[in-house]
Amino acid sequence: MLKIKKGDTVKVIAGKDKDKEGKVLSVDTKKSKVLVEGVNIVTKHAKPSAANQNGGIIQKEAPIDVSNVMYLHKGKATRVGFKMDGDKKVRFAKTTGEVID
Repeated sequence: MLKIKKGDTVKVIAGKDKDKEGKVLSVDTKKSKVLVEGVNIVTKHAKPSAANQNGGIIQKEAPIDVSNVMYLHKGKATRVGFKMDGDKKVRFAKTTGEVID
């Protein structure tokens, strides 16, 4: 179970894109990777195909390890924990103790 979900706003804390912020587009739980909007942009050379008529050089986001991102709560990076809220398991921000979802 990862502490980051699709749609979360995260801050990159390590690597070439350190201190960049973005929205999580997808999460790969098996590989522990996340795809963050506008972060870890790679250049890909694409052959012409039905989907892409001209081919050429495409820039797209590549996945980064979940350990290199931190959840943003009210504009501040925070660690995420789990606790039981009645009979429901919820995520909460460790800095403020507020329930995230």
